[in-house]
Amino acid sequence: MTRLARAFAPASVSNIACGFDILGFALQSENGQTGPGDVVTASYGEFPGTPATGGPVRITSITGDGGRLPLEPDRNTAAVAARALIESEAPGATVDLRIEKRMPLESGLGSSAASAVAAVVAVDAFFGLEVPAEALLGYALAGEVLASGGAHADNLAPSLLGGLVLVRSLDPEPDVVELPVPAGLACALVRPHAEVNTKESRARLERQLPLDRAVTQWGNAAALVAALFRSDLELLSRALVDVVAEPVRSQGVPGFHAAKAAAVEEGALGCSLSGSGPALFALCDGRENGKQVAAAMADAIEAEAGVACDRLVSPLPAPGARLIEAEA
Repeated sequence: MTRLARAFAPASVSNIACGFDILGFALQSENGQTGPGDVVTASYGEFPGTPATGGPVRITSITGDGGRLPLEPDRNTAAVAARALIESEAPGATVDLRIEKRMPLESGLGSSAASAVAAVVAVDAFFGLEVPAEALLGYALAGEVLASGGAHADNLAPSLLGGLVLVRSLDPEPDVVELPVPAGLACALVRPHAEVNTKESRARLERQLPLDRAVTQWGNAAALVAALFRSDLELLSRALVDVVAEPVRSQGVPGFHAAKAAAVEEGALGCSLSGSGPALFALCDGRENGKQVAAAMADAIEAEAGVACDRLVSPLPAPGARLIEAEA
């Protein structure tokens, strides 16, 4: 066991338009350095904090959240994920967690997923468990269920593994497929300074779909996968259409339609919501086009809705979670 282990997990884009709950990719900054994400430090007795609750996990501090996230382990996604790992792989052990939020809450960028992933990576390294990535994903899923009310790994998997991934199934265990990324593909992303609650957003979605709409979505998802394998950007562009979640969720995102139109006009391959929003992503042929598209989307939202935006251009594929510090 080390004295402490510190792990970083990146933000991610989920759904990728047509792949609701099954497709996602990790993000990084334009220069390839660490972009938005979360850091979790696992230790034992290292930091002062709240009294122990009797469970295996104690949260000693949370920074970067404005005091909004709970310190109670059974209400915190990172602690719930860490507890699932410990109870299965190191029963009887205890750990302290320090959480650093380096991305906005309720942004559509997988904030809760990044916390859960960083927690299991840090705790795994802290105890020297060397748990396989597929199993770590399963433990992190416990935290995501708490945050969003459903079992889905389209943010968790890319945050943990990196790249662009397809989550084929979670039952009986995660089955994740890494997909190829055409050379030069980039993501232009804007985040309006607004928030969308994931649980509430999921609750608004239809539980049953007309068959013709379901077939359309299946066709687009299959075409997107084929386009990635063939490096066919024209087919990729045609496939980036969401007829399931975007029509419902976009109603709560300021300036969405203006931003999407601006992205396409500026040459983006396609544009949609990142997760439940309010962040929007656009896939682009090259970083320079990505910069132009990000600027156009942000300008459109600010002009249409009067809402300021953050911008990011991420080259793809981007790396997943990693250990950034470990002390014996």
